Amino acid sequence: MMDRKKYGDTVKIFISQPMTGKSPEEIRKTRENIIKHTGMKYGGDIIILDSWFGEEFGKKSPLYLLGKSLELLAEADIAIFGSGWEQSRGCRIEHTCCEEYGIPMEYAK
Repeated sequence: MMDRKKYGDTVKIFISQPMTGKSPEEIRKTRENIIKHTGMKYGGDIIILDSWFGEEFGKKSPLYLLGKSLELLAEADIAIFGSGWEQSRGCRIEHTCCEEYGIPMEYAK
């Protein structure tokens, strides 16, 4: 578990999850599950850095959306990776950024 002394009372959480080939409803449901479990684990104040750009999904290029996600990731105290992240190009890039820039990571089931 993360050290709240390091981050203060509010923890900023970035969720990385596969989205390609999934419906908006599938994406939302997965995010809700991750958020629910994250809230139970950390309690207190958490801020989800919302990288689900629903209105732009399918209208903007994947690279454009990844760029916006990386901006949010830069603000995160921790990144949580959803199931199947290893098969998603964008998630793998986000994972590499976490490794290279020292952002703590956890993995949802």
